[in-house]
Amino acid sequence: MSGSAPATGPQRQTRQRAAVQSALAGRMEFTSAQQLHDLLRQQGTAIGLTTVYRSLQALADSGQVDLLVTDEGQTLYRQCSAEHHHHLVCRDCGRTVEIAGPAVETWADAIAEEHGFSEISHTIELFGRCSSCTAGTG
Repeated sequence: MSGSAPATGPQRQTRQRAAVQSALAGRMEFTSAQQLHDLLRQQGTAIGLTTVYRSLQALADSGQVDLLVTDEGQTLYRQCSAEHHHHLVCRDCGRTVEIAGPAVETWADAIAEEHGFSEISHTIELFGRCSSCTAGTG
């Protein structure tokens, strides 16, 4: 899973954070803070871009939101399950599928043990083209 370690203390649920969380819940693809801000404004939610960024960071810190950094350095966000997972992301439309990777987990643990490391973490994102985009319908 992408993102930071869970926060150490409980996060206060604000109206703005709830609005950001609600807007993310309806999206299947990773979304930028700017896109989310635009969506919230279109829905009539009075919220500043800085507040959207802060809310997304708090949600990422608490493990409620995954983040993905693009090749261009832009951070994208997506509400995901709480369990450790990885992502398969369409390069064209952004469709994202959560995937388990038991072989990756086994490999990572073995490599860490071999080199005397503990408390390891990792992030794996696989990029390709979804079937809709490959067929030209995405």
